[in-house]
Amino acid sequence: MVAKIEPLMTVEDLDGMPEDGNRYEVIEGELFVSWAPGLPHQIVSGNIQYQLRAYLENNPIGRVITTPGLVFTQYSGVIPDLVFYSHARGTEIIANDRLNAAPEIVIEILSPGRENISRDRIAKRQLYAKHGVSEYWIVDSEARAIEIHRPAGASLDLAAHLRNDDEITSPVLPGFICPLAKVFES
Repeated sequence: MVAKIEPLMTVEDLDGMPEDGNRYEVIEGELFVSWAPGLPHQIVSGNIQYQLRAYLENNPIGRVITTPGLVFTQYSGVIPDLVFYSHARGTEIIANDRLNAAPEIVIEILSPGRENISRDRIAKRQLYAKHGVSEYWIVDSEARAIEIHRPAGASLDLAAHLRNDDEITSPVLPGFICPLAKVFES
């Protein structure tokens, strides 16, 4: 029996994808397609962005960006919901209007569907670990919870599982405190 070998998708291939409202990403040469995020997803994203921007107004250490192109290699290019990078790191990772290496924090908001959840929890967590992300936040709007993953050897392991009256803090963002209720308010 002969195995059929599929060609690997590249970031260059993504540039040729149609503008059809879908989000196209490639992870280790595998194409992932998802719908544009819905309103609840966008509200949570806006809330997180607002909290981070308010912090950065008083602590101008970097930038928070929504849905940037993040290209690690020719076979891995993704569109996280939010990223934070320090000014120092920004000078190292920005080229050709994209981020070309790991920002300090990557934030993904889970979208409904087993495939979407699996991509964020497994494939992207492995990708972000491989390329040196300092923190990976997985936001679960349905459960009103946030997982914060930090490096542990070659992986990103769960460092905090926040719910209810918990507050988000981060060694990457000295003095940042955000009650979870602020993230999930509508």
